[in-house]
Amino acid sequence: MKCSSPEALLPFPVLIGDIGGTNARFAVLTDPKAEPRHVHTVKTADFASIDEAIEAAIIGQDAPKPRSAVLALAGPVEGDEVPLTNCHWVVRPRQMIAALGLEDVILLNDFEAQALAVTALAPEHLEKIGGAEPEEGASRVVLGPGTGLGVAGLVHARGIWIPVPGEGGHVDIGPRSARDFQVFPFIERIDGRISAEQILCGRGLVNLYRAVATAEGRTSSINDPAYVTGAALAGEDPIAEEALSIFVTCLGRLAGDHALVFKGKGGVFLTGGIAQKIVPALKNGQFRAAFEDKAPHSAMLLQMPVYVITHPLAALVGLAAYAGSPERYGVEKHGRHWRKS
Repeated sequence: MKCSSPEALLPFPVLIGDIGGTNARFAVLTDPKAEPRHVHTVKTADFASIDEAIEAAIIGQDAPKPRSAVLALAGPVEGDEVPLTNCHWVVRPRQMIAALGLEDVILLNDFEAQALAVTALAPEHLEKIGGAEPEEGASRVVLGPGTGLGVAGLVHARGIWIPVPGEGGHVDIGPRSARDFQVFPFIERIDGRISAEQILCGRGLVNLYRAVATAEGRTSSINDPAYVTGAALAGEDPIAEEALSIFVTCLGRLAGDHALVFKGKGGVFLTGGIAQKIVPALKNGQFRAAFEDKAPHSAMLLQMPVYVITHPLAALVGLAAYAGSPERYGVEKHGRHWRKS
């Protein structure tokens, strides 16, 4: 039977997991104040199901047997069967409880976990990209270009932090500069439109590289995002440099848009492996220029700080913070909390 009582505390040990399109990261919390232990990362493509991955990564290892689980998934959580957006797994909490011997399962959106993390990360895990100091208690925004493009908000109200999940990575994005109008016609569309995720993720870097090459009258067989970022940062490929430049500018525009939506005076946080790898490009001025170019509110954006989250397991930090102190957070559990009958 489903349980949605916000007062219900999870029994420890708690399995926490960050399930993305490419990688799944798991860990175990032995008590509310413990750090995540027995951290294990697997490739989603290597397992037929999440249950098999958990068996291999945690249950079959020398780790405490979890009694409950809090899992962050890359996709909207709706119903008793939750397919992941960029992965073949379908998460079935009732089946998971029976197969893995769990008492409770809570499913969150992956960027809810990232939003929760910004309340718990230490300063040494944040690389600042301009702006003034954050306002205490003000709203925050998290964006993460990775396998896809995740977006979430974080609002402080009634003494608690409330994560706001969504699918903001799928908003429309379009050309603005003269060069954009030359390149954008060659960006792959889905059902006739270009969403932000078509540009601002791993495959988006490849899409941009190919679009720039086509605009220059050249063909390209590049299909590795790491090549684009590496060659661009090393100054080895002019097409890669321009592709990364457009990527950074569009990320700045989108981050500024969401900062306006949430009035993110508490900070805008960029997370994920791509952001961590391209910090030099994010610091060269293009990102901030695009982020702040939001007349008539440019002065407000000028003050908003932007940070790159450098912690490699930020989502697990967020899940651990929630599992250990659920009273600090307004996480909606209705329809997302399953309990053993």
